[in-house]
Amino acid sequence: MKKLTGYINSKFIEAANALRPKRAQHRIIAYVESYDDISFWRSVLDEYESGKYHFEVMLPARSSLTKGKKQAMMNMLGKAYGKNMIACVDSDYDYLLQGATSTSRQLIENPYILHTYAYAIDNFKCYSESLKQICVLSTLNDRNIMDMREFLKIYSKICFPLLAWNILLYRKHDTQTMSMHKFCEITRLTSFNTGKPAFSLQQLSNRVEHNIKMLEKKFPQYTGEQEALMQEFQELGINPEESYLYMQGHHIMNNVVLRMLIPVCRQLRNSREEEIMKFACHRQQYNNELSSYRHSQCDVTLILAKNTNYKDAPPYMRLKADIEGLLKELDTHPEEV
Repeated sequence: MKKLTGYINSKFIEAANALRPKRAQHRIIAYVESYDDISFWRSVLDEYESGKYHFEVMLPARSSLTKGKKQAMMNMLGKAYGKNMIACVDSDYDYLLQGATSTSRQLIENPYILHTYAYAIDNFKCYSESLKQICVLSTLNDRNIMDMREFLKIYSKICFPLLAWNILLYRKHDTQTMSMHKFCEITRLTSFNTGKPAFSLQQLSNRVEHNIKMLEKKFPQYTGEQEALMQEFQELGINPEESYLYMQGHHIMNNVVLRMLIPVCRQLRNSREEEIMKFACHRQQYNNELSSYRHSQCDVTLILAKNTNYKDAPPYMRLKADIEGLLKELDTHPEEV
């Protein structure tokens, strides 16, 4: 017998679904980029599982270890996707590029490709509203050291104009003048002191302004386009105070958020240990309490990596709306499923 090869596509799953009993769950294959993405997309799609629909999350290649966004999106050049088979990917810059590349066009035009809107899953984990809770979970100390939400808001406003320059040049297929690496170097926190967070922001602002002036001098003809792009960003739902959600995820996590969280948590731990020393009645009690406290702590890096308190983030809400739209289409046209 001849061995069957090639990709499974939406029509194949449609035929398989048709053979199931009428009351059986409708199966939808969801291809993701890598192992690390399975947990995130499983948790997103879990909210929409019912007696009617079931999502099966998997890697795009069944017969190899090939992974990645291109593999997930370009399976059969996108023709494999439909109501029975979807792709679930990070947006990266493709949402902001708004069709400037073939990958971007496919991402924004194909309703069967779900994307994060935020640059990547890591950006969700760095959602500013969840950072205080991350510190509490890590240190078991609820004391306020600084307003981390406000810090990220100001950080984002500072970076917003440079992000617009970065995307403008990428739309013009110039990835060298303001490369991803250079952009991340400019927007990283080079130093951070919990007592002087404004100093870190001032350093950042100086670097950003310096580079914007260089770009304006090199490309005076683009200045108006850059200003228009900042307005377009806001029409796309990207506000200046949330631009960190649309910058490279690993960069935001490692070079911005963790550079802030680690010293904040260190200070919270020191504060709690000083409290234990102050109120301990004797050496044995001090040793016991200190040992118990230290064993109860968790590494802030690990907690951040497992953070799921981002479900009210604007891009996450837009992702959910896309899933609801897909399921509404299935309900509206069940004969085509």
